Amino acid sequence: MKSIPNKLERLRRGVDSLIYVSVILGGALLAQLYALMVPSWLFYSIFAGWMLYLMVAIGVATGREKAYPPALVLSIVTLAVSLPQPEHYSPASTGLTLASLTFIAGSLLQVGVILLVTSFLILKRRQSLGEIPVG
Repeated sequence: MKSIPNKLERLRRGVDSLIYVSVILGGALLAQLYALMVPSWLFYSIFAGWMLYLMVAIGVATGREKAYPPALVLSIVTLAVSLPQPEHYSPASTGLTLASLTFIAGSLLQVGVILLVTSFLILKRRQSLGEIPVG
């Protein structure tokens, strides 16, 4: 049953890629917020979240398995904080702008991270418990 380890490796690469793209998109968001001159407390709170995501990405890049659960938590928190905000939807209703594209792409990206990290962690756990043969 060699396909399970291959699937696990493909999932890991997909998760890693989404985490890296999240860091890049977060940097773009910070640049947009800085240009919009949002309140400093908002900018620095988003910057702190981005720094946490950057640390997760560094952990993933260095092969640390323990970086995946924090990535899942950060994605959930990101969506929980951003989706309820009505001001995030007003640019999208007036047409596609850089801000609305960033919001849409970021939200879809976080959903992808949640789905892939969850799948990866479940499959990894099943494999470690011996439910799935290693190779």
